[in-house]
Amino acid sequence: MPFTLSFQYEPFDALLKKLSDHAEGVGIPEGFVANSSYWLVDDEAGIVGVSNLRHVLTPALRLEGGHIGYGIRPSLRRRGYGVEILRHSLAKAAALGLKRVLLTCGKDNIGSVRVILANGGKLESEEFHPPRNEVLQRYWIDLAHDGSD
Repeated sequence: MPFTLSFQYEPFDALLKKLSDHAEGVGIPEGFVANSSYWLVDDEAGIVGVSNLRHVLTPALRLEGGHIGYGIRPSLRRRGYGVEILRHSLAKAAALGLKRVLLTCGKDNIGSVRVILANGGKLESEEFHPPRNEVLQRYWIDLAHDGSD
């Protein structure tokens, strides 16, 4: 689940300022990178999910986390919202100038695996990750399709 969900949301203006600052690399915790948060909202369901786009990768993010983390409200899963929020997040990543993005997820998280594959993810590797006691998979999604690979 994106770490931004742990932020205080009241007062709301303070949350918006914090998110804006983080996108500019201001006031981010040590070990974190500049990041942008996006909310997926449905007119009827309200807030459906959130994504967090990390602008660069650290060695730790290359192992676990990648460029994009996202989450959908449990009551609204399996309705295509995951594919949608990731699709929008990939467009934002491309707008930042990223040519390819890394996503990671637990091998047993079939929902996330399907969302990543539906958005063009290509499995790079998988390995057991002791802190999570699970096999982590790493997927790359190419954003630049100019034929110059």
